[in-house]
Amino acid sequence: MTTKYLIRLDDACPTMDSVKWEKMLNILDRYEVKPMVGIIPHNEDPKLHIDVEDPNFWQKARDWDKKGWAIALHGYNHCYISEKGGINPLWNRSEFAGVSFEIQCKKIKEGLRILNGHGINPKYFFAPSHTFDENTLLALKKCSDIRIISDTIATKPYKDGDFVFIPQLGGHCTEMKIPGIWTFCLHPNIMNENDFNVTETFFKSHVTEIIGFDDLNLDNIGRKSLGSRFLSYLYFTYRKIRGIK
Repeated sequence: MTTKYLIRLDDACPTMDSVKWEKMLNILDRYEVKPMVGIIPHNEDPKLHIDVEDPNFWQKARDWDKKGWAIALHGYNHCYISEKGGINPLWNRSEFAGVSFEIQCKKIKEGLRILNGHGINPKYFFAPSHTFDENTLLALKKCSDIRIISDTIATKPYKDGDFVFIPQLGGHCTEMKIPGIWTFCLHPNIMNENDFNVTETFFKSHVTEIIGFDDLNLDNIGRKSLGSRFLSYLYFTYRKIRGIK
C-alpha cells in the first residue's frame, strides 16, 4: 500500500478568524489541495467568536463546495455538555458522546436544517474533539443521509455497520513512515506563522501524494484490519499512560 494524505480543516463558522482562514485557503489553492472543511452550523463556543460575523460566510462555503472541497457537518454548536469520550476517546469532553439519543437527533436535524437552508448538503460528519458514540451513529442514520465519518484511528478507510470511517491522525502535516491513507486535522483559527510555513513546506514536498476526499474509492472496502486495531490500541494506551484527557 502506498502513502496518501488528506487535509481536514476544523471549525469553520461565520465568526472564525478571517485573516488566518484566508491565509490557509490561499495555500490550499496554490497547491490545488482539496480539503474537507468542517462547518459548525450554529456556533456558540465563545473561543470561536474571534471576528465579527462574516455576512459572506455562507457564500464562501458554497464556493468551497463548488470547487470540489468536501463539506462536513461539524456538530451543531461546538459546546461540550458531557465528559465522555465515546467510541473514539481522544478527550474526555464531548458535544455528543454520553448525550441522549433524542438530544443528538435534535442537534443533527437542526444542524442540517441550517446547512441545507444555505444550499449546502454535507455527506460527511465529524464531532467536536473527535468524540461521539453509538447514539451519534444511530442519530445520523435516522435523521440524515450521512454515512461517512472522518475520525477514529486506522491506516486506511474501513466499514463498520452502515458507516464508512475515514481515519484521522495528527494535528499537523508530517511525513508518515507507515504506508496508509492519513488525514491531518488543521485548525486555522489557532495556527501561528510557523504552523502555516510548516504546512506549506509539506504541501510543496508532498503535493503528488495529497488527494481529495472525492478521490477515495470507498466502494467494497472491508472492516477494520487487525493491524489498524493494534495501532488504535497502541495510540489510546499511549494517551492513557501520558494522562492525556
